[in-house]
Amino acid sequence: MKALVTGGGGFLGTELCRQLRARGDEVVSIARGDYPHLRELGVATLRVDLADAQAVARAAEGSDVVFHVAAKAGVWGKRAEFFAANVEGTRNVIQACRAAGVPRLVHTSSPSVCFDGTDHVDAGDDLPLATEFLAHYPESKAEAERLALAANGDELSTCALRPHLIFGPGDPHLLPRVVATARAGKLARVGDGANEVTLCYVENAAHAHLLAADALAPDAPHAGRGYFIGQEEPVRLWEWIDGLLNQLGVAPVERRLSLGAAYRIGAVLESLYTWLPLPGEPRMTRFVATQLATSHSYSMAPARAAFGYRERVDLQEATERTARWLAETC
Repeated sequence: MKALVTGGGGFLGTELCRQLRARGDEVVSIARGDYPHLRELGVATLRVDLADAQAVARAAEGSDVVFHVAAKAGVWGKRAEFFAANVEGTRNVIQACRAAGVPRLVHTSSPSVCFDGTDHVDAGDDLPLATEFLAHYPESKAEAERLALAANGDELSTCALRPHLIFGPGDPHLLPRVVATARAGKLARVGDGANEVTLCYVENAAHAHLLAADALAPDAPHAGRGYFIGQEEPVRLWEWIDGLLNQLGVAPVERRLSLGAAYRIGAVLESLYTWLPLPGEPRMTRFVATQLATSHSYSMAPARAAFGYRERVDLQEATERTARWLAETC
């Protein structure tokens, strides 16, 4: 099989390329940057901007499947930039698949497309997309998912996967930032600490993409649908963070902040960063506050029934591997 991976140099993209190559597939990655580590895996790398529709179409020629992993992520930034990367980029990938006659497209989405600020516990694939958003990233990803799923048809079969809080060795952002903040004594527990969250080990996230792609066809049960992907076992978020910190010899999180207080602080900081020329991004936003304090756990039963998803690495092993890596690198 020949696969095209957009954003192959990223955290999930790299693991996806690794698994594709491990089973003998031909892989092409397109990204704006240069990633020598992909070439070491035997991946053909092309420097392509998703805004260049013709270049994306050329890269897709001869592909049996496209994995659209590339996205602009983050909780702060200009709306136009998020929509250019995530919505228009997705539109160009869909057009490239059609122009090149690619039969399958697996779109990497995010659970945040359904996040409405309330608790979601053991939610399934029937959870509707949110209608109001506290950040440009989930808003743009929701629109991108709509485009991807609407493109499903006889000539192009599509599905969307929503891996939640991807973690593991090689994590460039999430946990290293959490650990660094905790070491500095600046990490605060938002909410009552009882919120239940689904995590997703990076190896499982990539494996789900392969399973979904292999089973994707016009009459497949997951064609034209979106699915949450993660560990079978949810965690109490702050208990899990404290346990991870303990393995690293870092003190547990003692500072506490109510959701209401964090939300108000986020609102003030968002206003300041919007109207003043402040560098970087706010340390707290309304979206981050609600994400840290509410439950967002998901059932794997729909993905298991549709395309046979089962985690390859369980939560305990995934956490231990991640802790060992963090101990060596952070």
